[in-house]
Amino acid sequence: HVTMDEEYDAVILGTGLKECVLSGLLSVSGKKVLHMDRNNYYGGDCASMYLEQLFGHFDKKDCDLSGYGKSRNWNVDLIPKFLMADGVLVKLLIYTGVTRYLEFKQVDGSYVYKQGKTHKVPGTEAEALSSSLLGLFEKRRFKNLLVYALKYEEKDSSTHEGLDLRSMTMMELYQKYKLDENVRDFVGHAIALYRDDEYLAQPALHTVNRLKLYFNSIAKYLKSPDHD
Repeated sequence: HVTMDEEYDAVILGTGLKECVLSGLLSVSGKKVLHMDRNNYYGGDCASMYLEQLFGHFDKKDCDLSGYGKSRNWNVDLIPKFLMADGVLVKLLIYTGVTRYLEFKQVDGSYVYKQGKTHKVPGTEAEALSSSLLGLFEKRRFKNLLVYALKYEEKDSSTHEGLDLRSMTMMELYQKYKLDENVRDFVGHAIALYRDDEYLAQPALHTVNRLKLYFNSIAKYLKSPDHD
């Protein structure tokens, strides 16, 4: 029998990502927290499970697992998660100590499927200039946009080159750098990770910040922008 304190500043039920972040924030601010989970594993809906847990989670406890090897050799994410290495969420997870319950894995690369072929999404300026996703002239124009985006600082007008990205749309920024539809698709969906083209009519600042996040994340580990 374990004796527990009777008074806490907060009681948090569940060990999903948001519950762990909240618990960590309260703890590092000096609060006394009781963090509980009714399951026999951490993570809630975002958990990573070994094989017996996985089959039990889906009410398949009676299945024969002998052909799969040792159960604990498996680690299956219920919801695979990709986080930008330089993103706010990763910094928050580190700050709150939630990383004690997580294991990060560097993703080998990002790829897109186009016209029957798989292409690696460029992670550096050199890769962009050699990528088969872009034509010769497109590569130079894309490089110019990338150089501008990476040096852009919202609070430093000397980096704006006379452009107001809060009022200028992303389509207008593309047009300024003479980037065609092929490059727009590549930048908007493979790098900025937009699901549709609505961003084209929105302020360019949002997309420029996404470009910076992508390439700054790559710069941290010089391989891929994502952690899993």
